[in-house]
Amino acid sequence: MKKKLVLALACRNSGTRLYGKSVQYINIDKKVTILEQLINCIKKIDSVSDIVLGISYGDENKIYKKIAKKKSLKFVYGKESDPLGRLIQCGKKTKATDILRITSECPFPYFNLINKYWEIHKKTSADATFLEDIIGGCGFEIISLSSLVLSHKKCKTTKQSEFSTSYIRKNYKKFNINKFLTPRKFYRKDLRLTVDYPEDLALCRIIYKKFIKDAPLFRLEKIVKFLDKNPNLKNMVKPYAKRGYSTMYKWGK
Repeated sequence: MKKKLVLALACRNSGTRLYGKSVQYINIDKKVTILEQLINCIKKIDSVSDIVLGISYGDENKIYKKIAKKKSLKFVYGKESDPLGRLIQCGKKTKATDILRITSECPFPYFNLINKYWEIHKKTSADATFLEDIIGGCGFEIISLSSLVLSHKKCKTTKQSEFSTSYIRKNYKKFNINKFLTPRKFYRKDLRLTVDYPEDLALCRIIYKKFIKDAPLFRLEKIVKFLDKNPNLKNMVKPYAKRGYSTMYKWGK
């Protein structure tokens, strides 16, 4: 069977920290949302065959259907409490063998390694390929659809579905896994580039404006150098960085 990699994005408008995180404008002037920036980026990656939105039921999520049509993307609907189930629906909708997983509120993924790791993933017949310890919001996961289906069957709680690869990580000995450490220069627990709070959004807007000529393929090296030269910007999200890394995925039980 020919392998097919699809970016599946679980989408919903909820959250008490920042409502509708992924549809906030990262570029206010051009009305580019965080989600659209992510989509525009991954559309440039040759190994990704398709992009599909897994949208939660509910009137508050109608905007995602509009974005899907605007960007000529496929979409599916599913339960808000079951994001893993929605990812599986996305894979089946597009006849994917494997899913590229990036959360929808992350505008600056480290796209440079996706093609390389996809080739390794295929050659090793991996169930999952993980990029570990990278700046929060810049990582990605490649998981076989069959492994996600098995994980879904084993999920016992809503939380296990929300953290879509938690079963695989906790039961890693049962799977064929590639685990790659981030390049050392990006092992930075003092930084975060995901949007969960208003301060995150403000920071990402500043970065987008600074390097707008690079859009949508923003270079992580440039962003890190810029932030290191501007500690006041790093301090904007410092409290959330420490908290965020403390709740990241854990291996084993």
